[in-house]
Amino acid sequence: MGVRKKQMAERIKAEKKKVAFAKLNNCPTSPRKMRIVADLVRGVQVEKALAILRFNQKEASRRLEKLLLSALANWQAKNEDLNVEDADLFVKEIRVDSGSMLKRLRPAPQGRAHRIRKRSNHVTLVLGSNNNIES
Repeated sequence: MGVRKKQMAERIKAEKKKVAFAKLNNCPTSPRKMRIVADLVRGVQVEKALAILRFNQKEASRRLEKLLLSALANWQAKNEDLNVEDADLFVKEIRVDSGSMLKRLRPAPQGRAHRIRKRSNHVTLVLGSNNNIES
């Protein structure tokens, strides 16, 4: 491998160590309800985001809290020698995308039927680090 290629690979590897992510697929909540809670924690420090999610009363906040803890565990697995408090982690990106829909029919008056769409979503959470961590 050439010198420049090796340096580029080292730089990319170091950048990936600063970022950890977690995904939640096919969550049976509508994306609209999940986005309300996701907007509360976007760009916030991890400790503050956990506090926001823990004391929020919406059902979606429980699922996002577990997802945030999972992303935090993924970051710790990548950076075993570093401390979470010193890393200055924050929610870099959180995306809520529409998932598959279960389509059901509900009986309506005069022999008609109304369609019911039971929505689900996919959530992607990315944690970033503010500090320049040298291993």
